[in-house]
Amino acid sequence: MSTTRHTKVLIIGSGPAGYTAAVYASRAMLNPILVQGIQPGGQLTITTEVENWPGDAMVQGPDLMVRMEAHAKEVGTEIIGDHINSIDLSKRPFTALGDSGTTYTADAVVLATGAQAKWLGLPSEEKFKGFGVSACATCDGFFYRNKEVVVIGGGNTAVEEALFLTNFASKVTLIHRRDSLRAEKILQDRLFKNPKVAILWDHSVDAVLGDENPLGVTGVQARHATTGESTTVPCDGFFVAIGHAPASELVKDQLETHMGGYVVTKPDSTATSIPGVFAAGDLTDHIYRQAVTSAGMGCMAALEAEKFLAEQEETESTALSAAE
Repeated sequence: MSTTRHTKVLIIGSGPAGYTAAVYASRAMLNPILVQGIQPGGQLTITTEVENWPGDAMVQGPDLMVRMEAHAKEVGTEIIGDHINSIDLSKRPFTALGDSGTTYTADAVVLATGAQAKWLGLPSEEKFKGFGVSACATCDGFFYRNKEVVVIGGGNTAVEEALFLTNFASKVTLIHRRDSLRAEKILQDRLFKNPKVAILWDHSVDAVLGDENPLGVTGVQARHATTGESTTVPCDGFFVAIGHAPASELVKDQLETHMGGYVVTKPDSTATSIPGVFAAGDLTDHIYRQAVTSAGMGCMAALEAEKFLAEQEETESTALSAAE
């Protein structure tokens, strides 16, 4: 049987942005509801060691998200294991429909649905995720000190990842399916001048190679775009850098977006193009994409939602007084 739940603040998404927004909204006595989505905890649940979260020299990604969820619950957030499949932002209260059949209505919404790295879609890639296959050099580059790594891609993301990895790896091979890069020229210049970098042009990756026990990457199998000739490139780590896709399907036709679907927010704010709707974390951040910046934006979103609701209550109170 379908039910309707109302809340002052509905938080959609359960990564660092969503859970931080929940903590702040709860402390503001807004009694928020957080709907976790299909991947509770977000991208950090597929990250093993996290070494750049302030206060923890090293923490397992899934463990960090368990702690964040517990914190949000402790301060009063109602956390629901549902997935929002549609939302109507055309009028307040906003209305969202969950897979469970539950309808959620809210006076304000914090969108924290995140973004996901684009993957090649190879079975072997999936097999070694977290065991040598990564989509985040800043997260995992440290683990490849004095080792050889491979990066695939040809845009700014790939070049930036490759350059970052030269701080750790003994050799970085960039594989690109064309004979020229799409990245900005200044980045290309830095890449070409770096003695640690080798480029394999006109190749795609067919498979990730590795050991079973312990599970780990030993190389990639690349194929020439024209000749079809196969080449094995030895490496200890394989970084997929073909871009990120923001999880904005829910709102792409209702909110202003840019850069391939990232939700636009006002300068120095998480406010979107619709008053009362706020966006935080990787859904709106196409630059940093870090857990700590996502958490910061979650804080901002909750504080801005609190201010928005207070202003709405004041306006409604004034209007009521004038009508009496």
